[in-house]
Amino acid sequence: MASCLRPWTAMLALILCVLVCLGTFVDAAPPKPEHPGDDAPAEDVAKYYTALRHYINLITRQRYGKRSKPDSLTAELLFGDNSETNARSSQALWVKLKDFQLWSDSEMPVASARSDSAMDTLSDTLGANDLDLIFLKGIMESPTAHEKLEEKKLEAAVRENNLELVQEILQDISPLLERNTSARELAHILKEPHFQSLLETHDSVASKSFETPPASPCAFMDAALNNQPASPDAVRMVGIRKVAGEHLGVTFRVESSELVIARILHGGMVDQQALLHVGDIIKEVNGKEVSDDPKVLQEMLKEASGSVVLKVLPSYQEPHPPRQVFVKCHFDYDPALDNLIPCKEAGLKFNSGDILQIVNQEDPNWWQACHVEGGSAGLIPSQLLEEKRKAFVKRDFELAATAGALCGGISGKKRKKMMYLTTKNAEFDRHELLIYEEVAKMPPFQRKTVVLIGAQGVGRRSVKNKLLVSNPGRYGTTVPYTSRRVKDDETDGQMYLFASRSAMEQDIKSGRYLEHGEYDGNLYGTKIDSIHEVIEAGKICTLDVNPQALKVLRTSEFLPYVVFIQAPDFEVLRAMNKAAIKAGVVTKQLTEAELKGTVDESGRVQRAYGHYFDLTIVNDNLESSFRSLQGALERLSTEPQWVPVSWVF
Repeated sequence: MASCLRPWTAMLALILCVLVCLGTFVDAAPPKPEHPGDDAPAEDVAKYYTALRHYINLITRQRYGKRSKPDSLTAELLFGDNSETNARSSQALWVKLKDFQLWSDSEMPVASARSDSAMDTLSDTLGANDLDLIFLKGIMESPTAHEKLEEKKLEAAVRENNLELVQEILQDISPLLERNTSARELAHILKEPHFQSLLETHDSVASKSFETPPASPCAFMDAALNNQPASPDAVRMVGIRKVAGEHLGVTFRVESSELVIARILHGGMVDQQALLHVGDIIKEVNGKEVSDDPKVLQEMLKEASGSVVLKVLPSYQEPHPPRQVFVKCHFDYDPALDNLIPCKEAGLKFNSGDILQIVNQEDPNWWQACHVEGGSAGLIPSQLLEEKRKAFVKRDFELAATAGALCGGISGKKRKKMMYLTTKNAEFDRHELLIYEEVAKMPPFQRKTVVLIGAQGVGRRSVKNKLLVSNPGRYGTTVPYTSRRVKDDETDGQMYLFASRSAMEQDIKSGRYLEHGEYDGNLYGTKIDSIHEVIEAGKICTLDVNPQALKVLRTSEFLPYVVFIQAPDFEVLRAMNKAAIKAGVVTKQLTEAELKGTVDESGRVQRAYGHYFDLTIVNDNLESSFRSLQGALERLSTEPQWVPVSWVF
């Protein structure tokens, strides 16, 4: 049995020896190529470099890939020395070789003639060994190395407070500015706005005091939806609960045989619910198809009660925010009497002097407005529509058919042509069309002037004098100019300011008089400068002038509070005249014609200039009229006021 096992044991031992030898051969380093010598041909030198490159690659694959770091054995194989110094050198070299991957056949470029020449120069002059030259050549030809060299890195900011530094520099060189031109030039450059902005921007970037707003996650979706047309099949069902007879606050128009929402009244049911929009197409009401008649649809919606379901084709129109516009009305309006309004129930009634807020002006003929005191919005005629109605003139054939005369008896065949003349200013004022006046709400403030307007003999002079006597420190008035001679008992500047006729005529031509007139061959007038003198003295200038002067006074320069002293009825005016004569206030008894003329003139002034009036007082009693005026002037200092928008903007 033992004799049988001996051959097998010998065989196994031989196999183990062979395996050990093979392992040793595999792990052993290959022989290092020998240099062909300095006199060798170029082909032999090139073969040497190629063999040396493969030698290095083989060492890398066999040794470096199996060990965590190069050791002394690798150094001995490469340099023939087992010293610790060479081991450390080889370790640093292998780290560089691994970082740049210079020795991979797939990445090692072919050496150019220029790099070969440089390598030869280094070998000749510095005595570098072959391995160092190959390493240096690999770095020079490595794409990774070139990318690293070409990277542009921003240098870190030296400081973040350059603006403070500039201020310190300016303080340091300030003593030198007078005698040193270079210092002056430097200070000029440092103070330049562009240079200051540059430094401020640099400091902001250096300190990173900026934030980039985060992009909206739905931005691309919003852009896609805005650029995408509305689908014709995108039908919505809108449910509304209402009471029978209640108006929804919408009007309709026919467009391409479809009923389209023309407007939505501000403050109405539909506007509050925000379920419908202008441009939406109504297809069905409670499952019933609608016709192309807006009146039929209005009746269907008006009579419907409870839950009302509308089938709507939306328009996808973005509503524009309404502009804040407030107007003062200068005429009375009742939608029930208007045959042009598209829906009488949607109209808004108002009186002259009311303040309205315009909430929608998209329709050129019908605006949406509401009272500033509150309430829902309604339709009112636009400025353009009302001007057309009030300025409407019948044609010639229509004039011939009418029995009465038009415009003071001018027939259709006779036309009167008139050009605007300043002397006829009052005539044109009576035919001025003022529909709406844009106003703005202001906090309480005191007016500069109080202007009393009224017919001749209505008592405005008495009201003015009573106001001046009540508070001389607060109210003042102007002294009129005249061209007549000074009387013996008169003092210049007390009752009148006296001037020559030529001087007054020159000032009148220059527009320095608010109003003027001629009586008994002498000129009389009120200068605009006189009004400014009273205002500059800290008083409220009180004036009683002709209505034509309101065009000059009603500006932000004078800020007038216009009070119309209205004549009472004929009988009351006659009784007041008799009472004044009995009390000794007046001596002349007015005739019936004069009293009637006062009443008629008061009506004409009110019709022509009523849009200028802030307050109207019927002077049927002097004491009560004065108290009304005094109370109104006191409220100006405590209550907000609506003034023309031109006074504010």
